[in-house]
Amino acid sequence: MKYRLPQRPRKRRKKTLNDLANYTIKDIEGLFAAGKVDGAFLEACRADSRKAVARLVRRYEREQQDRVRVMTMYGYEHQAMAEGYEVVAGVDEAGRGPLAGPVSVAAVILPHDLYLPKINDSKKISAKVREELFDEIQAKAVAIGTALIDAQTIDRVNIYQATINGMYESIFMLKPEPQKVLIDAVKLDNLPMASESIIKGDAKSASIAAASIIAKVTRDRLMDMYDKQYPEYGFAQHKGYGTAQHIEALKKYGPCPIHRLSFEPVRSLVNG
Repeated sequence: MKYRLPQRPRKRRKKTLNDLANYTIKDIEGLFAAGKVDGAFLEACRADSRKAVARLVRRYEREQQDRVRVMTMYGYEHQAMAEGYEVVAGVDEAGRGPLAGPVSVAAVILPHDLYLPKINDSKKISAKVREELFDEIQAKAVAIGTALIDAQTIDRVNIYQATINGMYESIFMLKPEPQKVLIDAVKLDNLPMASESIIKGDAKSASIAAASIIAKVTRDRLMDMYDKQYPEYGFAQHKGYGTAQHIEALKKYGPCPIHRLSFEPVRSLVNG
């Protein structure tokens, strides 16, 4: 009878980040979520043949690109800080063009370098993302001021002046008071603090972008409420803008109390 040497027990292969064969998709997803990502780990993920791992890599790379884009949007804020201004606000409006409803204005002071994923000009992001960012900005902003200028005031002073008035109002609501204000496009000559007008600022400044989101979502939610009050106009769908649906409703029912009577085609319908 042949004597067999006892076999040594097999050692369990130790997991290493450079060899993902021993890692489940859930393991790898957890490492990405925990931020345990370095060059070697990424290379191992790229070499992995599993489609789910490739998707995780693509998602991570998109997130990193967005992080760089977002942090670049703090350029104007950083410049203001370099000039000695510690408290910087961004100001923007929503709803200058609609035929109905108020113009909405917001002023926002963000913490320095707060990362808000996907933040951008409110017109460039989906309603779902706007809602998510609205809640996050509300939770994390240093201060927020909002103003709603109604249709009657717009008719009385014109939409440009109504917007200017709303910007002053929203800025003066901020506590602490900003040392410098970044404004989308328009100039505010009577502010008691430093200010800078930035063309297309809602796509260039994180603070202005945050203000544009607060203003837009605030107004959209209000128009949804008006839709319940005046359901025949379809405000929940078009938010008061001059769509074909809205024009047809105006022709059929005439203007309601939130319509801007000084705006075409509302004015032409009223005047016959």
